[in-house]
Amino acid sequence: MTELTAERTRQAIVEHTRALADAAAAAGPDAAVPTAPDWTVKDLVEHVGQTQNWVAEIIERRIGDPTQLPTEMAELPADPAEWPAWLEESAQRVANACSDDVLDAPVFNPATDGRSGTRFWLSSMLNEAVVHGVDAATAAKRPADIAPDIAAALIANHFAMLTSPTWEMQRSESAHAIRGAGERLQWLATDVADDSGAWLVERRPDGATWRPGAQQADVTVSGPARSLLLILTRRLSLGVPQPADITIEGDPALARHWLDNTAHVSG
Repeated sequence: MTELTAERTRQAIVEHTRALADAAAAAGPDAAVPTAPDWTVKDLVEHVGQTQNWVAEIIERRIGDPTQLPTEMAELPADPAEWPAWLEESAQRVANACSDDVLDAPVFNPATDGRSGTRFWLSSMLNEAVVHGVDAATAAKRPADIAPDIAAALIANHFAMLTSPTWEMQRSESAHAIRGAGERLQWLATDVADDSGAWLVERRPDGATWRPGAQQADVTVSGPARSLLLILTRRLSLGVPQPADITIEGDPALARHWLDNTAHVSG
């Protein structure tokens, strides 16, 4: 899996949460979030801050038993002027909780995919900050920057989630829909070097799998890592016409079927 250093991830969580807060302030609390239907900016801010505090508590308390997960959520300040500071505190709290000395501590990992719980949550919190940061930026009608290495790491995390044992249990309809007869989908980031910017998905009868690297495939979707991430999380459409910085070789229906049946979006 494409991996960032823990320090790079912690910094990115704080930076992207700060950018989210700035965009949320620009959009206003009642603004609609086009990429997250039925949500307002207030809902978005509340979700991100509450999730960061909730995860921080799990790691701080070294919770390994899912029956002991926190049941109370942090309260969003009533005054929107206080939201940036509230988000700054929640982001810093979860970043601090994921310190180097607890990266391999016995903490609950809901994906049950072999990663330690802290490493799972570290990737998940980066995904929350980055993808919901795009949501906030969209609401504010402004661009959102995502560095190629961060986007690549989140793409790998995305595929890990979709092919995890937990996905089969929690989202069986999706897991069954993306099975196949060996069809292969290649995703290539044009701005990331070597195999860390290439992901091969194989749709097998017993479940979808993925691995890093570039190989022959039935369809290959290429473009900047940022655009691939936003397509995979359905913040950008692979419609007709397709995005200008994306190229598709092979059968585009395979790529669109995958996107239509993978419900893993941040939130």
